[in-house]
Amino acid sequence: MRIGVLTGGGDCPGLNAVIRAVVRKGVGVYGHEFVGFRDGWRGPLEGDTMPLEISSVRGILPRGGTILGSSRTNPMKIEGGVDRIKKNLADGDVDALIAIGGEDTLGVAKQLFDRDVNVVGVPKTIDNDLNATDYTFGFDTAVNIATEAIDRLHTTAESHHRALICEVMGRHAGWIALHAGMAGGANVILIPEKPFDIDKVCEYVESRFKIRYSPIIVVAEGAHPLEGQMQLQTGELDAFGHVRLGGIGERLAQEIEKRTGKEARTTVLGHVQRGGTPSAYDRVLATRFGLQAIDAVHDGDYGKMVALRGTDIVRVRLEEATAELKTVPPSRYEEAEVFFG
Repeated sequence: MRIGVLTGGGDCPGLNAVIRAVVRKGVGVYGHEFVGFRDGWRGPLEGDTMPLEISSVRGILPRGGTILGSSRTNPMKIEGGVDRIKKNLADGDVDALIAIGGEDTLGVAKQLFDRDVNVVGVPKTIDNDLNATDYTFGFDTAVNIATEAIDRLHTTAESHHRALICEVMGRHAGWIALHAGMAGGANVILIPEKPFDIDKVCEYVESRFKIRYSPIIVVAEGAHPLEGQMQLQTGELDAFGHVRLGGIGERLAQEIEKRTGKEARTTVLGHVQRGGTPSAYDRVLATRFGLQAIDAVHDGDYGKMVALRGTDIVRVRLEEATAELKTVPPSRYEEAEVFFG
């Protein structure tokens, strides 16, 4: 078989590990041939490819990012996009496609499968918000990076007697904020799933200063206050209809200073969370996903996504994986609230 591989959406550590595993097993065990599509769904839309051989994937296991490139191209928003993809796959003698990505990339994969394209999905998102899998690769690395940043912020906060806010990624799901905040000993954690009360946040800040310690607040980029408490900026939309987020940390700092009289500063980690070397856990998980993905293609088990359940890698329907986001349940947030203030 001739199999295409693409990486879509935001980059993250571990993508190259998946590509390596797919090619190593696909060529070495099954004798398949591979072609890489550049820059997410733009590649099959425009027929932009690169060869993927065993020599192409040597040395890429510890590298962050993706050798194939990525983009947020949405072929479903382009007139004739599906027909163009199907034609380019046929012209390139590509029998099946492995799509590595998050909710948007795999949502397109599901729609292509419904239109008779042979697709297998691999879950990737640092937000860990894909349903049907316990964890996605990239998440562990992002949490480790955020935790190290919080550890460093503690020392400078104490030195200057400031409230320090760490803004992390998390549009609709607060998994990074929750895990990094708990691991880093944050005094307040704010997530998109639960609108926050700015008055309560300020109470936590002031109670921390009363015992001569400086508060650390971890906030997900998609966190928002109770209605009417703070004015937030709106941003432009991307190809999948998502608002470009960012800025909640700075607005929070302004409100804290205004309401408490205490100095507050914001650190936005942004794309630092996406870059760099993947953790050992993410390398292993990504490798296992890649091995199981090529098995699914070889078996002709299309329309599936490989997923982690406990310690096992299983196959689930793409429809199940993309039907809804996996968000932080109230019980998990309540565990973190014990340590607030």
